[in-house]
Amino acid sequence: MTEEEKKEIATFRFGVIHDLANRTDLAHGEQERLLRAKSHQRWNIPHSNRTRLGRSTILRWLGRYETSNGKIESLYPPDRGDRGKSRVLDEETIMTLLRLREEFPRLTINALIAKMEERHLVGGGMRLTGSTVYRLLRQHGLIKPEPGAVEDRRKFEAELPNDIWQSDVLHGPMVKVGDKLRKSYLVAVLDDHSRLVAHGEFYLSERLESYLDAFQKALLKRGLPRKLYVDNGAAFRSRHLEYTCASLGIALIHSRPYKPQGRGKIERLFRTVREEVLSGFEGGSLEQLNTVFAKWLQEIYHQRKHHATGQSPFARFTARMQCLRTAPANLSDHFRKTARRRVAKDRTLILNGRLYEAPLSLIGKAVELLYHEPRDGPVEIVCQGTSYGFVNPVDLHVNCRVKRERERTTLSDSGRSGRYQGGGLWSGRGEERP
Repeated sequence: MTEEEKKEIATFRFGVIHDLANRTDLAHGEQERLLRAKSHQRWNIPHSNRTRLGRSTILRWLGRYETSNGKIESLYPPDRGDRGKSRVLDEETIMTLLRLREEFPRLTINALIAKMEERHLVGGGMRLTGSTVYRLLRQHGLIKPEPGAVEDRRKFEAELPNDIWQSDVLHGPMVKVGDKLRKSYLVAVLDDHSRLVAHGEFYLSERLESYLDAFQKALLKRGLPRKLYVDNGAAFRSRHLEYTCASLGIALIHSRPYKPQGRGKIERLFRTVREEVLSGFEGGSLEQLNTVFAKWLQEIYHQRKHHATGQSPFARFTARMQCLRTAPANLSDHFRKTARRRVAKDRTLILNGRLYEAPLSLIGKAVELLYHEPRDGPVEIVCQGTSYGFVNPVDLHVNCRVKRERERTTLSDSGRSGRYQGGGLWSGRGEERP
């Protein structure tokens, strides 16, 4: 199993246990109620055709996580001994199931399996189960809700500051960038309990890099939330963001597609921004837009009474600051990207088009490179969980003058050899001359 797959599984497991981990405020019987609910819930488990979790499994993950003092690596799965063996449906069976579902969209799961067997479409001794077929159809969006079903929706509010953060992106006005006009995007992070904006800033794109920059600034200013509630945009669905949140003990929760009702608080903030900030903005640079927005946020929005809470966002957020988790000193390390490489025989490896030189002891080994954006920053090299420091870009001119490390031989050994020994570039001793 690759490192990326282990991270994906660990992130999922943290999402299961996040509301149980390190909790001392649970009422009597509350943990058992949560365990029972999780055991009866259907899960989309990465790299598995199972959809249920046992109570003992959840408790085992919880124990490992708490014993490790909250290290996400404690939730990594151990290496399996059945690598290379198929544990899922083969491609032909999958495509046949999907075609049959399109032909009979109203059949139940059991009826669909019976139809497959009736037409002799299941071969090789394979046995279809309801949970496997259900998971496959759900992944491909082929599970439809019952017509006329009424959904139970309820308003909610986090009990404490930093319990839940909501986050989204607002398409902003055109701004001047040099001689051109470019579209701006407001990335905002809102505390659900107080309606305080942990951080908000306009960027020139809504890509992952912009969101991670805003999210990191929010964590530095306001501490760590327990949950981050976002939609299903590309930046919010990235595995980089999922792993960053899990490593910080933050549960990343996505709203259901096409169901914006749960994000009503941040949508209301965006409507206020349009009415009070963007309607009066007459054009300018991105810096000018952010200056106007930051001044409005600090002097007006955070200070005036919110109609829903009866308090100003700043007063409500700071009223119970004793429950806040501060960001760790190495916060930026949790935002690094990971790339896997194998060190070449000449000690080099390539990352983002640049050539780096690794330690001599890592020649031929698979390593991980941890780096920040922008890509010309420091790059840490890790092998089998051990850091070997930072690698340096290769300077071919300097390498021309560096004395190489070689195995030493005695003078008598070299004298007895009948093979040509070669000569140094400047002298027989291989010494460097100016």
